[in-house]
Amino acid sequence: MSKFAANLTMLFTELPFLERFAAAREAGFEAVEFLFPYEWPAAELARQLQQYGLTQALFNMPPGDWAAGERGMAAIPGREAEFRAHLPTVRDYALALGCRKVHAMSGIVDPAHTLAAHRQTVIDNIRFAADFLAKDGIRVLLEPLNDRDVPGYFLAHQLDALALVQEIDRPNVAVQLDLYHAQIMDGDLTRLIGKLGPAIGHVQIASVPDRHEPDEGEIAYPHLFKVLEQAGYHDWIGCEYNPRGNTRQGLAWLAQQ
Repeated sequence: MSKFAANLTMLFTELPFLERFAAAREAGFEAVEFLFPYEWPAAELARQLQQYGLTQALFNMPPGDWAAGERGMAAIPGREAEFRAHLPTVRDYALALGCRKVHAMSGIVDPAHTLAAHRQTVIDNIRFAADFLAKDGIRVLLEPLNDRDVPGYFLAHQLDALALVQEIDRPNVAVQLDLYHAQIMDGDLTRLIGKLGPAIGHVQIASVPDRHEPDEGEIAYPHLFKVLEQAGYHDWIGCEYNPRGNTRQGLAWLAQQ
């Protein structure tokens, strides 16, 4: 069942970014994901994917001023126009890369607005984005992030994401389940996966607590891979972790799956 995508933002960082596609393929990966594509021309990224026979599994929508600490704007009142203005660029990159899943980052809570206002903003923005991207077969994902790594992020719990997806009520909107974040914030992962069920649109993995290779720490990944299969998830699983050392030398776990 398990099909793994190398997250090129976090893996193979011993190499320049555009050289990581070849490294991922040489390591046995058939798909990649990364945070943001916008620094590079879409045609160049597409060439890398085609040259090495890779599938683009996922990328994020523009996050705002990342260097200043912004982590998206989908839930931020007053930034609706900015969020929606990015959609043509997101669509163009997704189509060029053959990518059918994009993550809309919710953002850090703005204390000038109520949580209810944030919630309504994300519902309205994601409905708009989903409708805009639906005709091209692109799904929009919402991912909870733990409040240890990203304090103040609007969306931190998996079942809150599920409730949003249900209220947004668009067939191309789903939950991005990063099991690293989910274990820190929610736990009880076997039953949590069962509750999310068909709402799971993408999965990512890393060890807890240190976000290294998934062969250490407190999560029993071989068990959870079976649980995901039983829940009906058969798509890519993103390897979004910080290698303990050299990326390639840390991939022994992959050969055992």
